[in-house]
Amino acid sequence: MALRKVIVKGDPLLSRKSREINEVTGRIRMLAEDMWDTMYEANGVGLAAPQVGVLRRIAVIDVTEPPEDEDEEQSGSAEQKPEPEVLKYVLINPEIIEVSEEKVKTKEGCLSVPGLVGMVERPARVKVRAMDLNGQYFEVEGEGMLAKALLHEIDHLEGVLYTDIAEEIEDVEDPGE
Repeated sequence: MALRKVIVKGDPLLSRKSREINEVTGRIRMLAEDMWDTMYEANGVGLAAPQVGVLRRIAVIDVTEPPEDEDEEQSGSAEQKPEPEVLKYVLINPEIIEVSEEKVKTKEGCLSVPGLVGMVERPARVKVRAMDLNGQYFEVEGEGMLAKALLHEIDHLEGVLYTDIAEEIEDVEDPGE
């Protein structure tokens, strides 16, 4: 597939609302593959189509926990560690159908806002309905990082950046300084 250029804050496309996808075509599938490649190359956990200059309602999210380090000391037991739960989604035309009253305030960053993080208050839990690449509707319910990623990417589809709703925004400190 192909890497796409991630557009950054200041580009007017990021503040526009995305159009619905009426049919899952080969072009939409190719867009999703390119978005996966682009997101992984940039070490992101989510990417919405507007971030690569496409005003369509599609986002990809992968908040799967990385496997534990295999190099840790072996305890000698034959006990197998459970595989991490895969939390990887393509969301076409996602819509929020339920949010918790409970809120959490956490730091967020964004591939389209490099070098900054901000404190954002969001619902602690969310339920989203979306279509997959086979044109089938599904629901995903999440809390923690998954809830944050779902809400963050859906905001992108509405033309909202986290910096529009963050209470505090700060530079990411360079660990080399």
